[in-house]
Amino acid sequence: MFIASMLTPLLIGRVNLKWLMAGSQIGKTILLIMLGFMLIDVTTSNYFLIFLFIGLIGFLDGCATPIRQTLIPYYVRPEHLIQANGIAETVTQIIQAVMWFVGSLFLIILSSQQLIWLVGCLFVVSSILLCLLENVRHQTTESKGKLEQIKEGCETLSNTPVLRRIAWIDFFETIAGTVWIAAILLVFVSDALILDEIWWGFINGAFFLGLILGSIYCIKYSSFIEKKLGTFIFLGSFGGCLVSILFSLNSIPIVALLLSLCVGLFGQIKNIPQQTVIQTSVSKEQLATVYTSLGAIGTGIFGVGSLFMGLLADLLGIRIVFVISGLFLAIVSTIVYKNKQLFVRNVMKQ
Repeated sequence: MFIASMLTPLLIGRVNLKWLMAGSQIGKTILLIMLGFMLIDVTTSNYFLIFLFIGLIGFLDGCATPIRQTLIPYYVRPEHLIQANGIAETVTQIIQAVMWFVGSLFLIILSSQQLIWLVGCLFVVSSILLCLLENVRHQTTESKGKLEQIKEGCETLSNTPVLRRIAWIDFFETIAGTVWIAAILLVFVSDALILDEIWWGFINGAFFLGLILGSIYCIKYSSFIEKKLGTFIFLGSFGGCLVSILFSLNSIPIVALLLSLCVGLFGQIKNIPQQTVIQTSVSKEQLATVYTSLGAIGTGIFGVGSLFMGLLADLLGIRIVFVISGLFLAIVSTIVYKNKQLFVRNVMKQ
């Protein structure tokens, strides 16, 4: 996904964004079908191909993610971006939350190959729906060298004050978020809370519920949030900082569920207004390269941050890494507070 984020700018401006999105989904569908056929006869000689297919699917997914975020301003008016981002996040989080449970059920009643075929069918439906999207008018960029195209998003981040701050926010927030990966959270549940593994699922479920509630809140009060984007980004980051530190100190299971819910809630209250700031900070033609650059930062730092937090958990203890996560979010809150005047809608007409 990191490599995809770096290389996607080479296609932006040459391929219609809608077809770039649909093409990546069609590519993932073909790869998944090939993977399904390969699983019919897996041997030690072709086992490595499974990892190759998974890597290629991840590559295409890395192409699709920034394009999906870029397309939203093409389909809605600028004043409706908060609602549109909120609806997109609500649908995404509801599906993910439901699939935590449904996916576990499918793992029990279906074989791995049957599960691949089921996902392949869903991918086919997704590909068809994406092809039916209305074409967007994306202005073709002037001819540039490949290196210049790759660097374009980074230069936009560097030259746009609010995006430069958001890049730093994503840097620290991504490191902070690595404590919520399964490997670290499962250790926290078993060692700090002294609970069975099932509570790991409950805490994850509470987190997703918080994300959904945060998205619904942003949809319902979109007009109010629109007027105070910087304030809500600050409240979300500061609230996330406080509940992360409280989570690290807590030993009561029910309180842990409530705090996990609050982490998701505050996260969405921050992220949805922040998405709107990004989407209106530059012209629509520049958005895709901005998102690919932010995506490269996120995926690269996430890999390094996960390793870093894992090592700290072994050296300092599992509770300490959640405190450190809260401190990173405190840095995020400070950046937002000191630059709150930048977090506004900048491009009114697109």
